[in-house]
Amino acid sequence: MEEKVKGCIITSKVLKWARRFLEEKGFMEILPLILTKLSDPLLQVEYARAQIGDKEFLLTTSMIFQKQILMNYFEKIFIVSPNIRIEKESPHHLIEFVQIDVEIRNAGRESVLSFIEDFLIYIISKVKEEIPHLVKVSVPKKPFKRITVLEMKEKFGDMLNFSKSIEEPHFLIDFLEKEREFYDKEDPERRGILLDYDLIYPFGFGEGLSGGEREYEYHKIVERIRRKGIPLEIFKEYLEYAKEGFYPSAGFGLGVERLVKYLGGFDEIKKTRFFIY
Repeated sequence: MEEKVKGCIITSKVLKWARRFLEEKGFMEILPLILTKLSDPLLQVEYARAQIGDKEFLLTTSMIFQKQILMNYFEKIFIVSPNIRIEKESPHHLIEFVQIDVEIRNAGRESVLSFIEDFLIYIISKVKEEIPHLVKVSVPKKPFKRITVLEMKEKFGDMLNFSKSIEEPHFLIDFLEKEREFYDKEDPERRGILLDYDLIYPFGFGEGLSGGEREYEYHKIVERIRRKGIPLEIFKEYLEYAKEGFYPSAGFGLGVERLVKYLGGFDEIKKTRFFIY
């Protein structure tokens, strides 16, 4: 129970300083969705559903589609978003978790990676300054090192082995199309390679953030959905917005509990939350 109390304290400070940073950078906070008709078709994740009267809803797995739609109205947004994902249980996974979802209009991968570095350095430095007795990691330095997915697999086998081998945060870039979703933008010069990225924590703490540039052209989105073998009607609402036009954008989702697990040096992610099942 003592560790859960520490986890709650660290979480409170992470959210405090994350909001402070984003607000100072001109971001607008948007309220999250729990019930939705349109949610992320993540690989290896089963949807959770809720029946309310004669209506069926999905429980949000992420607000990726909503973020892209919102780019037509706002330049920079963030959402402190609860998510439900039915996936494997592990010391690194929660069925219910929260991520700080960020999206930036007309942003490319390079500018967002630099932004993430500043964001993480700010949060860690401020939280460590305020509660140094609870933070077990040092403040990272910019720029973070990078490695492509193919290089990582050749040298380390998988992401977890890679994470165990490093001693500072790294970016994992250039995922293969088959390993990600259709909304991650394909590199125009390299078919099948996506302009996305994960942030990998060191010492075996694993992935802490995932993001990418977005496909924003209607014909390209349709092509990518078809290449995945997904029926177009599943994303009818999203495609109606796409047909009207999207801005180019890029963003990410930062897992709050995973960052707290890393900062506090917890061996299980369940220790970052007081009430969790």
